Amino acid sequence: PDLLPTCNGEITTMSFLQDVVDILLQYVVKSFDRSTKVIDFHYPNELLQEYNWELADQPQTLEEILLNCRTTLKYAIKTGHPRYFNQLSTGLDMVGLAADWLTSAANTNMFTYEIAPVFVLLEYVTLRKMREMVGWPGGCGDGIFSPGGAISNMYAMLIARFKMFPEVKEKGMAAIPRLVAFTSEHSHFSVKKGAAALGIGTDSVILIRCDERGKMIPSDLERRIVEAKQKGFVPFLVSATAGTTVYGAFDPLIAIADICKKYKIWMHVDGAWGGGLLMSRKHKWKLNGIERANSVTWNPHKMMGVPLQCSALLVREEGLMQSCNQMHASYLFQQDKHYDLSYDTGDKALQCGRHVDVFKLWLMWRAKGTTGFEAQIDKCLELAEYLYNKIKNREGYEMVFDGKPQHTNVCFWYLPPSLRGMEDSEERTSRLMKVAPVIKARMMEYGTTMVSYQPLGDKANFFRMVISNPAATHQDIDFLIDEIERLGQDL
Repeated sequence: PDLLPTCNGEITTMSFLQDVVDILLQYVVKSFDRSTKVIDFHYPNELLQEYNWELADQPQTLEEILLNCRTTLKYAIKTGHPRYFNQLSTGLDMVGLAADWLTSAANTNMFTYEIAPVFVLLEYVTLRKMREMVGWPGGCGDGIFSPGGAISNMYAMLIARFKMFPEVKEKGMAAIPRLVAFTSEHSHFSVKKGAAALGIGTDSVILIRCDERGKMIPSDLERRIVEAKQKGFVPFLVSATAGTTVYGAFDPLIAIADICKKYKIWMHVDGAWGGGLLMSRKHKWKLNGIERANSVTWNPHKMMGVPLQCSALLVREEGLMQSCNQMHASYLFQQDKHYDLSYDTGDKALQCGRHVDVFKLWLMWRAKGTTGFEAQIDKCLELAEYLYNKIKNREGYEMVFDGKPQHTNVCFWYLPPSLRGMEDSEERTSRLMKVAPVIKARMMEYGTTMVSYQPLGDKANFFRMVISNPAATHQDIDFLIDEIERLGQDL
């Protein structure tokens, strides 16, 4: 009750916020201190019992509120820590953090120029720049920042379906033929999730075979398209992946574009993870052909280290997104306003309320320049190659696929001494299945580092190491390997 807008609340408010900032600054400094834990792990029931998290009728004091802030950060995972390798989005960028604080203070919504003038213009400028980097002439087209790659991919499906059957907007799925979409067996689950949400159905997503490196096989794509057409289905979208979640593979976009052109199918590129490589002169060849896509998902909150969340959907054809999604709500999108209405972007979004995600990316881009992002990305790829070279012939390690990784994903098994001489058998596989989960559990209990693991197809659990944190160094890679060996020696 003592804080603004209370009468004379300024002094209390300033000192309260100053205390909060001090707590945050301490956390930021700790995040980069290698002697601190990445995680202070407790089981859910322990955390629930250790503190009182319940909501009460009576207010708490500001001291208690500050304590709540401290406690929350005490158990937060330090995703900015140089030894946190668990997710595709890691790191903690200072300019991005500052931008996030500013965005929260401005506390506005992205639907109209009327209430978010600068943010709306920055979105316009930034999306145009991103489309230019994709290779569309003059950055033409459209786009939007959405709450994450899964939603961006769903937007692509929605727009592709509308492009082919505009009547679906009013009449629904019953009015159109049975649609099918195609994506690789290594693609992100969000393609199926989007099909479920849009009423197309997960059975209508046909998974295309991949080669041993995880890239979609174009001949299999063409075969399955022909097959679907013979059954009377209508192929409406191919989602190619630029940077798969597990292997970091890049689908052959030029060959896929040729097939999409031949059969008149919308080509979407899910570059949520690999899109950042467009910033790098050394690595952007991996996305050759992306300029032929009809739509592209690109998540700056992954490889580019922008604070969560920041995901863009880019669309080559201008105006399509608007026609697909607009509902002409007259209390928001009045047609008789006194400024250029093309800057009211809210009617092309699926959301009504939309968070300002662009400012973090824009401010970081100003602070680093494209060359700064390039250096940061090249460094992460160089670290991945360092890890690969270090373990490819090391005793106790086995690579999941041959050859150096295309992205920063390095996939490998660690074989404890007890498994090293064993013949390939069911027993070996079932014992190997348990190795990574145990090492991961021990990592979390010690709190020293985090790296993810998963099975894939018929392959037993393996580690998927990814690097997207510019704070990581060669020493952190060395540390990870030592730690895996320390924690897995006795298994």
